[in-house]
Amino acid sequence: MPSNVEIKAKVSDPAQFAQTAAELSQSEGAIIRQHDTFFSCGQGRLKLRDFMNGSGQLIFYERPDTDGPKLSRYSISPTSDPTSLKAVLSDALGVKGEVKKERRLFLIGQTRVHLDTVEGLGHYMELEVVMRPEQTVDEGQQVAEGLMEQLRVSRDSLVTGAYVDLLPKGAKET
Repeated sequence: MPSNVEIKAKVSDPAQFAQTAAELSQSEGAIIRQHDTFFSCGQGRLKLRDFMNGSGQLIFYERPDTDGPKLSRYSISPTSDPTSLKAVLSDALGVKGEVKKERRLFLIGQTRVHLDTVEGLGHYMELEVVMRPEQTVDEGQQVAEGLMEQLRVSRDSLVTGAYVDLLPKGAKET
């Protein structure tokens, strides 16, 4: 199963964060709209990501709910019909919650840097250090911590869990 080392943090100044990420990536980043539906499952998390353009991805992942850099193992399957797949999975498993966001994606070395505007939550950033087969988790964590420093992400701003876990109870159902 592929893996990455991730962090998630609240962003107080999205314009400054975007400027720094653009300088480090030498790009303005790509804008991606996403509607994630999380389904009930026995272990890990299962979500359907709808890109709002007729395409999507079914994503299963497992990672600890801790702040700071952590290992995430995942499997992804593309879909060309996220609407009907959502209906089937909703009937079979039940919906845990939904998250709508606009993501600005920057690529810095082996790391995907996200600046997310999450409906109902505000501005967040994520780092996903895509692990190479020969890399250790410690090496991935060092990459993440180095980028945290370059992007001026403080440890106080780190959050645990997924966006769906941060939403108020009533806002999870749409």
